[in-house]
This record gives sequence, structure tokens and C-alpha cells, in this order.
Amino acid sequence: MDALLACAALGLLGAGAWLAPRWRLRRALARPLGRAQLAIIERNVAQYRGMDGARRAELERLVKQFLHQKTFVGCAGLEVTEEMRVTIAAQACLLLLGRPSRVYPGLHAVLVYPGAFLVPRKEVDPGGVITETRQDLLGESWGDGRVILSWEHVRRAGAGGEGTHNVVLHEFAHQLDSESGSTNGAPFLGSAERYRSWSETLARDFALLRRDTDWGYRDVLDPYGATNPAEFFAVATETFFELPHALAARHPALYDEFLKFYRVDPRDWQEAPRHEEPEGLRVVYGQWQ
Repeated sequence: MDALLACAALGLLGAGAWLAPRWRLRRALARPLGRAQLAIIERNVAQYRGMDGARRAELERLVKQFLHQKTFVGCAGLEVTEEMRVTIAAQACLLLLGRPSRVYPGLHAVLVYPGAFLVPRKEVDPGGVITETRQDLLGESWGDGRVILSWEHVRRAGAGGEGTHNVVLHEFAHQLDSESGSTNGAPFLGSAERYRSWSETLARDFALLRRDTDWGYRDVLDPYGATNPAEFFAVATETFFELPHALAARHPALYDEFLKFYRVDPRDWQEAPRHEEPEGLRVVYGQWQ
């Protein structure tokens, strides 16, 4: 009898350990965001201002889950504030609207620097000589469950009017890309037919961007997207959410692929521009690590 009672007790403990995270998540999702948190999203996520009530509620739910499940760490002496947490969460969750509600399951921590940060790099010249260098970066996405961001550049992007550059969208696009098991510009799409269409369209537009970059022509897509297919996907994601009308006009087939992948149309959240979109400055993100 004692053995049966002990087994029952252990079973209850095991069930409690399994159910506790789900219960805590349900409790977190049941609490509405505070007025101050909603004001942060309104102020720092331009797309939110153009959404209807249902889409806003969807984004707010995703933000609550992100804030509940992810850890924020300040670097280089930075103290992480609520504005930083909510802004980053809301911008990252734009990529999840219309998609199954898996909120970056492989991500554990967001590291935030005050501004651009230096990272060591090794460069190998054609002769095989290795040179140790240091490079200024705005963000990096790692395969071990970390994203690293410059708060200065997160804050700039959120207000809108800064062109296509949004470091949060860029680095979290890498997180989505990696869910297929390889970070190569082809995220999980669900069918061979979708992969064929995706590959043909993105390969063509990637080649066009590389050609235009080599010749010094400017496109709505930032030249950094010509680095490799993974960076092309991340840059195109930024442009899809930041300059949707321009991307749809200049790359209609690419825009259609992103419509099918993200299952939202960011053109619904902003008016079509009456003038040519401004050219942005070239930015340097970190390579997928």
C-alpha cells in the first residue's frame, strides 16, 4: 500500500511539473497588457497603428507570450527597460501574425546592447592567411537560442520613416529560417510544390539583386541582401513589412511568395506612398551563427 501511495504521489508530482508551465502561460495570456505597454507598442511599432481591432488583439496576445517565455539580458552595462522588452517583442511578433502560434520555440534569450557592438571575426585571404578583426554589428541571430540587438537601432526602426532597416525583423527572420533545420533562405514551407515556387522566385530575385549591387544600381531591397540567400530572405522580410507597396510594385512574384508564407498583407496597415521611397544607408548585420 505504501508503495502504491508513493507511486501515486510521484505521478501527481510529475503531472504537476508538466502542467505548471502551461498553467502559468494561460495565466499570463489571460492578463491584458497594461496601458503603458500598449502605449509603447503604439509608439514604437508603426504597423500596429494601421491594424484593425482583431489584428491588434492577435499581436497583443503574441507579445504577452513572448514576454512570458523569453529572457532579456542587458549587455555593456545596459539596464533593460519595459520599453525595450515590449518594443522588441512586438516587432518580433509581427512575423508571427497569421501563422501558427509557435512563438520562436528555439529562442531562449534576447541580448540587448546600447548601440552597435564589436564582435571578433576571422578573415581568410586567397592565400589562406587568417587575420583577426573586429566588426561593428547592429544584430546577430544564433542557432543556440539567442538573438543579439542594438537598442539604438531597434528604437529608430519602430517609429517608421527610416526606410527598410529593421534589425528586429531581420534577426527574427533568421530564427524562422532556421526552423527548417538549415539557415539557407528557405524556411519551413510544408510542401515540395511550395519549395519549388519559393526557390525559383527567390533565386531569380537574389541573382538580380547581386547583379544590381555589382553595378551600383539601387533597388528597394538593401544591397546587404546580396550577401547570401539567408541574408536575402532576412532583408526581403524587412522590406515586406516596412515598404510593402514598393516591394509589391518592383518584385510582385517575390511579394506573392511572402504573402503565402507570412499570411498577412502589410499593405493593409499603411497608405500607399505618394512619392518614391527614400534610399537607406547600407547596414551591416551579423551573419547567422
